[in-house]
Order: sequence, then C-alpha cells, then structure tokens
Amino acid sequence: MLEKQKLEDLKIELTLLYKVAQSVHSLEIDELLEEIVKIASHVCRADSCLIYVLNPTEDELVLRASKKSHPEILRKIKIKMGEGITGWVAKEKKAVAISQDAGKDPRFKYFKNLPEDRFEAFLSIPIINRKGVCGVINIQHEKVHSHTLMEINLMTAIGKMVGGAVENAILIEESLALKDALELRKTLDKAKGILMKRKKISEDEAYRILQKESMNSRRSLKEIADSIILSSKFI
Repeated sequence: MLEKQKLEDLKIELTLLYKVAQSVHSLEIDELLEEIVKIASHVCRADSCLIYVLNPTEDELVLRASKKSHPEILRKIKIKMGEGITGWVAKEKKAVAISQDAGKDPRFKYFKNLPEDRFEAFLSIPIINRKGVCGVINIQHEKVHSHTLMEINLMTAIGKMVGGAVENAILIEESLALKDALELRKTLDKAKGILMKRKKISEDEAYRILQKESMNSRRSLKEIADSIILSSKFI
C-alpha cells in the first residue's frame, strides 16, 4: 500500500514537472514570472506567491512578481543578499519551510506595505541557474500549513528548472534596455545638434533647453527631442 502511494506521488510530481517544462518558455521576464507564480501557487495551494529577482550589480533581490496585485510596490521592495529569510535563502541556496508564526523567525524581515508578511506559513525556494542563484520564490499561507515533503521537493526542482529561463529573460530585458538607451542617446544628440545650429548655442545649453521643455510640458525627453527633429524637416 505504501509503495503504491509512493508511485502515485511520483506520478503526480513527474506530471507537474512536465507541465513546468512545457509552459515556462516566455522570453519576456514579466510574463515568465507570472507563469511561475501560477505554477507555484497551484503546487502548494498558496494564498500568496512573491518572486524576487537578483540584481547582481547591487547584490540585492528585487520584488518582480506577485500572486496578489501589488503594482505600486513591484520593483520597489528590495532585499540585500543575506537579509531576511529571502536573502538567507538566496545566499545559502537552501529552502526554508516554516509552518506557523513565520514572522517570529529571527531572520524574518517585515515590510509594512506587504500584507502577506502577516501570514502564518512561509516557504522560500531559491531559483538557481548555471551561475548560481538568480532569484527566490516565496510561498505563503494565511493559516498554519505543514509543507509536505512533496511540496518542498517539487518547488526545489521547479526552482532549478526555471533558473535558465529566468536568466535568459533577464539578459533579453537588459539588452532591450541597453538598445533603448542607445536609441534615446542618438535621438537626444540629433535634437541637441539642431538646437545648437538653430540658436548658435553650446551642447550644454541645448540639453538644458530640452530638460526645461520636458519639465514644463510634462513630456519625456524623447518626446521633446522627436518633436524638434520632426519640426526641423519642415524648415
């Protein structure tokens, strides 16, 4: 009877892992993290799921996804490596499972704008890629919850499976951000050149004009630069 149950549990685990492998493929980081939130919430029947992504240049974990809608705090809550349970999990590359009174754990870091921090149970899993930790998945339950061995093992496996996908999505996001920054710089340089020639002023003076117009009109620098470039075509 015990062997039959073990086989059944293994079948469930393999089925879930297969679904993870099939569904976690998005190259867009936010979509990818949302999919991981759904999977983790389903596996653990969680009331909350938060995902932190490592920013290696600052050596900190940044909140990037949540089961509950928290648009006002995404990207704003940050935890240093080794700080709180989340930072501890990232630093040690080990899971932490607490069935009740999670907030009383001496490692726990409380955020007043996260209602989930008042929940009872807490399961924290590292997201690992070939280079090391690239994030952390936090799963929470409002009431006391004893995490089963299958939950912990499954989430640990999922944390390892999605690591490569998270790494790739972050690299793509960084590449796009760099591309946008380079394009913005080219646009600003072109707009500054037009102003310098038109008004016979220095580059610094031209940039200050762009900044002032951006602030006064509450439009981005790119919008101001684009309008200057467009207007120059009709002069």
